[in-house]
Amino acid sequence: MFIAIVQIPIEERSKADAIESGTASAPTFFGVNGLIRKYYLNGEAGGGGVYLWESREAAEAWYNDQWWVRMEKAFGVRPKLTYYDNYVIADNSANALLVEGKPVPMARAAAE
Repeated sequence: MFIAIVQIPIEERSKADAIESGTASAPTFFGVNGLIRKYYLNGEAGGGGVYLWESREAAEAWYNDQWWVRMEKAFGVRPKLTYYDNYVIADNSANALLVEGKPVPMARAAAE
């Protein structure tokens, strides 16, 4: 899997504004090829998102030249985009450890 973090240097929004903005834009992300999940960010450092992708290729297809233009038009600033490989996930909600997207028995994980 692959993670992209988008940071937008804007003023922190109120909780209500952040929820309204996020729920308004969320439909844009349903059905995006290769996107597993998006987390919306709001804080003192600005806004943005953490995106979990199936692959770097899927992420790079999304963050194309048109995306940069849309983001600058929407927010008046150029976001910072950072990519990370993601090999291991400790998922408390599923009580699971994933290595390269595949479950690993917890006993094995503890022994390693």
